[in-house]
Parts: sequence; structure tokens; C-alpha cells
Amino acid sequence: MDSLINFVENEFVAKKEFPEFSSGDTITVYYEIKEGEKTRTQFFKGVVLQRRGSGSTETFTIRKMSGTVGVERIFPINMPALQKVEVNKKGKVRRSRIFYFRGLTGKKARIKEIRK
Repeated sequence: MDSLINFVENEFVAKKEFPEFSSGDTITVYYEIKEGEKTRTQFFKGVVLQRRGSGSTETFTIRKMSGTVGVERIFPINMPALQKVEVNKKGKVRRSRIFYFRGLTGKKARIKEIRK
């Protein structure tokens, strides 16, 4: 059964090439929005909280602050509306899922940057 699922994913799902990113990184995701008959590109810039899944079912969660309210969004990696992903900063974190980041405010909510 697993081999059949892997075969279908490899043959029929179009792979998109995105840069390598992980939790703690600050990224900008550009995606297409359809409003009636018009389409426009919108971006979402924030910190990656997690990546989960594998293959065509892989998703990643991004959190940004909009004023004083935290906004999270989950993006499937194979979403047709995804146009591009830019990695702004590489962050140094010790965990793969940084849900504790939700409860931090002020200077505590900073992630140390890895210089290239």
C-alpha cells in the first residue's frame, strides 16, 4: 500500500523547488489570491514554527505579529497558489517545533541569527 502511494506521489504530483528552511527561520511566502475574476500576489512574512509531513502532504506553519496579535498560517508545500519562498534569516533553535515561541513577548521573543 505504501509503495502505491509513493508511486502516485512521484509520478503525478508536480514538485516545486523551494530553498531549504527549517523551524526558527524567518521567511517570506508569496502566494496567489483570487478575488472574483482577478488574481493578485500577497506575501506572508514570519517565523517558521514547524515543518511536518513528508512528500506531497508536507506542510509548514508560519507565525507573524500583526500589531499586538499573533497570526499563524499553515501552508501545504504543494499548494498550487504558492509562487515562491524567500529565506530572510536563518535562526538558531534547538527544537524542530517551537510552539513555546507563542508565549514569548518582547526581548524574549528574539531568535539568534546564524550568519552565512
